Amino acid sequence: MDVEPSVPQRDIRALAEKVCARFDDAYWLKRDEDATFPHDFHRAVADAGLLGVAMPESVGGAGLGISEAAVLMRAVAESGAGMAGASSVHMNIFGLQPVVVFGTEEQKTRFLPPLIRGEEKACFAVTEPDAGLNTTEIKTRAERKDGGYVITGQKIWISTAQVADRALILARTTPLDQVAKKTHGLSLFYAKLDRAKVEARVIRKMGRHAVDSNMLFFDGLEVPVEDRVGEEGAGFKMLLHGLNPERILIAAEAVGLGMAALKRATDYAKQRIVFGRPIGQNQGIQHPLARCWMNLVAADLMTMKAAALYDAGKECGAEANAAKFLAAEAAFTSCETAIQTHGGMGYSAEFHVERYLRESFIPRIAPISPQMIMNHIAEKVLGLPKSY
Repeated sequence: MDVEPSVPQRDIRALAEKVCARFDDAYWLKRDEDATFPHDFHRAVADAGLLGVAMPESVGGAGLGISEAAVLMRAVAESGAGMAGASSVHMNIFGLQPVVVFGTEEQKTRFLPPLIRGEEKACFAVTEPDAGLNTTEIKTRAERKDGGYVITGQKIWISTAQVADRALILARTTPLDQVAKKTHGLSLFYAKLDRAKVEARVIRKMGRHAVDSNMLFFDGLEVPVEDRVGEEGAGFKMLLHGLNPERILIAAEAVGLGMAALKRATDYAKQRIVFGRPIGQNQGIQHPLARCWMNLVAADLMTMKAAALYDAGKECGAEANAAKFLAAEAAFTSCETAIQTHGGMGYSAEFHVERYLRESFIPRIAPISPQMIMNHIAEKVLGLPKSY
């Protein structure tokens, strides 16, 4: 196994770092304070051709894989943009994998170029208030009518819905009591967000204020049949081609966030003089920082292994989930340690690490809880009986 980055991966990282250098810590602190979507950052990433990193060359993408996308997303978060910067482009990079894999050529030609060029933004509408991670129990329904569908229902924790033009929506087309398996009867749509039929209600939250989170209310949203992705009723299977890449990219972003916090803590430890010596000379400061680095590097290796498996068309569910778990925990510890290293100044917004800590809860919670990941590993890897 070659653990060194490939030439395309090194090039992607270099380009991402060049773009991100234009958006400094003061920029991201301001976006956090005014809760404004970073449209200019999104535009810069699009102009650099990075939004299409994992999209086919035939539609204007780079034709690379989730491995290169992971390198990109780590670099974005590591630049100091954190989860805010990563989340502003996250969905556009991974979310349309079901279209890439299962969409018709007409759909790829129609849906993907506007995302790659940054002309459209997308959101991912799966989670519901009463279903949570029990996806087969979602209640949002899509009923056939006049050559298309009418979608009614609710979604929750939908990022970028305030600025999105379209949404990848999972809805039930066959009632749950009429299917042989719970995973059947779910269909996937990439629909225009008609604001007369869709209300996006912002959720006030702890961090990542620059990127909105929302409750969505669908009240008779009309979707033409040509905006259904793949065959009717097979949406759950197709959704998996978005879920595993999402876990991988969240893991990469968490590693980047943790590394950003670690760098700030290390720099501060070198500069802060107490009792006539830098605090970084004390093992009580050194050892926690060293442990953070080891944990982050280990999580990064698992992340890139999962990405390589996905790109090779191999099963990667366990690895993608493990990467997300390990990276999220490592990022959280790194951000917490950064605050402790700074002491009282770590609590100050101007030193940025408190913002990193608030954002570090995102990869721990979303898109799947650490407890559910451990359930998955216990059942699928260790062969233990299902506990829920």
